[in-house]
Amino acid sequence: MSRYIATRAIRGSNALVMEAEVMLDRAIAEKGAETPVSFPNTAYYLPLIYAMTGQAVETLGGLRPVLEHARSLLHPIPSGKYWSPYLGETLDSGMATLLAAETIEAIRFVYGLQPEPMPGFNLAGGTSYGPNDPGGHLNGPIDDIQLRSWGIQLVDGRMPGFAAIVGAAKSNEVAVKIVRELQRRNILTFLSGNVNGRSIIHQLQEEGVELGYDTYTVPFGTDTLSAIYALGFAARSALTFGGLKAGQAREILLYNRERVFAFVLALGEVDDLKYAAAAGAINFGFPVIADTLIPEILPTGVTRYEHVVSMPFNQIEGKDDMERAEALVQKCIEVRGVKVKVANVPVPVPYGSAFEGEVVRKTDMRVEFGGKHSRCFEYLHMAPLDQVTDGKVEVVGPDFSQVPPQGSMDMGIVVKVAGRQMQEDFEPVLERQIHYFINGASGIQHIGQRDIAWIRISNAAAEKGFSLEHFGKILHARFHADFGAIVDKVQVTIYTEPALLAEWLAKARAAYDYRNKRLADLTDDKVDEFYSCTLCQSFAPNHVCVVSPERLGLCGAYNWLDCKASYNINPTGPNQPIKLGKPIDLVKGYWTGTNDYAKVGSHGQVQEVSMYSIMENPMTACGCFECIVMLIPEANGVMVVSREDTSMTPAGMTFSTLAGIAGGGLQTPGVMGVGKFYLISPKFISADGGFKRVVWMSSVLKETMAEELKAVAEREGDPDLIEKIADERHVSTVEELLAWMEEHNHPALVLDPMF
Repeated sequence: MSRYIATRAIRGSNALVMEAEVMLDRAIAEKGAETPVSFPNTAYYLPLIYAMTGQAVETLGGLRPVLEHARSLLHPIPSGKYWSPYLGETLDSGMATLLAAETIEAIRFVYGLQPEPMPGFNLAGGTSYGPNDPGGHLNGPIDDIQLRSWGIQLVDGRMPGFAAIVGAAKSNEVAVKIVRELQRRNILTFLSGNVNGRSIIHQLQEEGVELGYDTYTVPFGTDTLSAIYALGFAARSALTFGGLKAGQAREILLYNRERVFAFVLALGEVDDLKYAAAAGAINFGFPVIADTLIPEILPTGVTRYEHVVSMPFNQIEGKDDMERAEALVQKCIEVRGVKVKVANVPVPVPYGSAFEGEVVRKTDMRVEFGGKHSRCFEYLHMAPLDQVTDGKVEVVGPDFSQVPPQGSMDMGIVVKVAGRQMQEDFEPVLERQIHYFINGASGIQHIGQRDIAWIRISNAAAEKGFSLEHFGKILHARFHADFGAIVDKVQVTIYTEPALLAEWLAKARAAYDYRNKRLADLTDDKVDEFYSCTLCQSFAPNHVCVVSPERLGLCGAYNWLDCKASYNINPTGPNQPIKLGKPIDLVKGYWTGTNDYAKVGSHGQVQEVSMYSIMENPMTACGCFECIVMLIPEANGVMVVSREDTSMTPAGMTFSTLAGIAGGGLQTPGVMGVGKFYLISPKFISADGGFKRVVWMSSVLKETMAEELKAVAEREGDPDLIEKIADERHVSTVEELLAWMEEHNHPALVLDPMF
């Protein structure tokens, strides 16, 4: 191992631990040892410290044992008399660095992340903050809700991994190219650090690149210490999805090595602190790739492949800087072994899942279809092979060139598919993918589906040549790439001509109505097989979903038809048919087949699973559920908490804290994660009394599912039921909940006890 790397990393670690100790002494003297410390919206306290040590630090005084442990991990700076060629001492120093870094970040939160650092201190890394730089921070730590929102993308491969970029690129143009290459591969990117006060964050902002959760590009801060949030994210991934417990340091590090495909890209000069932080990342199995000339650590071991790779930017073979930037990203992916699937989509704008959440604001909009001022619909149907011309994209009617800027027009997207394995049941499954496929184009916003679709094209996309025809090119490429096992031909017609648009809209609405009735008739007792979903086992090894017609997956993204289509596409994939076999208890939802599969799918951790009960052998969860349902014993009912809800619940816990009980493949009676549309199913905890057991519900669910919940209330024979259910706007304790139920005469008061 390089003595140079060890010297720089150990020196940086010693300096940072000392700085953290001085800062903590001063903070305790000024604020008091009992002053609370925390990161916002996480149930994992200070996540990396909690994961590595098991210490739930809640006060400044609680940080003292953390720094004592960090100091115990330090080693003397290598000299002529002292030198070890092994990696262990450098790794120890790296872990000490991470503990000290999170300690400093916690202290910063105590001081309110002021625009200037604490008086008298030059924070680690020599960062010089300007008057408009709020302590080097921009986003701060990722909250648990966002972690779980990304969960399904992490487990199904749409988001194959994450990159932690530290420093600044050679130029603004190179910075943009690196990020675009990562976005094109749907890799989540965390940004931090600087070189001589210049950060890649500044470079991207100057070039107008949209940063944030929606674009997979999250700026933590312009100093090196803010990179700790990326490793805190990794630690929580193991706790959230892996079912691991705080303090299981070795298991958490191994989990990340095997399941979280991340790497560090160091841009520009690497100082002592960056070497020390890099050593911390290597503990997690995350390799470090630098664009400057530094010593390398090529043997494998702690990481899957090389530990430290130097790829000096100006020495990369290529014709220009853009090709060098692309080669640098490709090297990162190669060293970490990230599995990337990129569809070749022939459009004039960047394309990838990283752009799915991009928002096109009114002021940046060239034209929109749908919304308040126009109609937009999309309709996919199957046809015989000889009636489909593969790759044919036709625009029938005028384009938007005559529409004034920020104007609107009507549009219909009709997709005709054919395939020997295609089935009519797959039509709505494929049709729903239009939303994701179109949203993947940078500068295009897609909302809704069916005849309430709403699409915007930005000025930037239009200036680059994006046209209506490109909608068809996207759909042709993506349906072949993603559904090639069942789709042999794809033809797309874009209608803007009023008469034909109206004609096809009528056909589409007739098809929507038929599908609605077909799905309504598709109940658990009408089929002889359910489906497994083991997508989340890439993160939660012992969790398995059992998906039925009346119970969708807990992530909300996969229903029975989706799983059926997935099985036809990939017969050896994550969705396998489960033959129900003999019924054991149809009220609680037990069959020999589902129990047998639960044992196999969970690797023996779950012996039985009830499809319709929360109280007896409920289904397990990973961590990417949309809602948590939990028993409130005093109320003889359950509460339903949305992952979008950060408020306190009557259980005395927020969603983030509850998720630690519900997730990780645990089977906990009285607690389970669910997809939100399972709430409206007739089979929702039907063995325990059904929807009338809901006594408290996050208001975001009431608002976004108002029509669906109204229909449920009528089905239950109590049209005012939703008004009888409390939410966080009125109730946050059990006492308040019981008073609310009495006042509103909630039906759970007279139901049989749930126990």
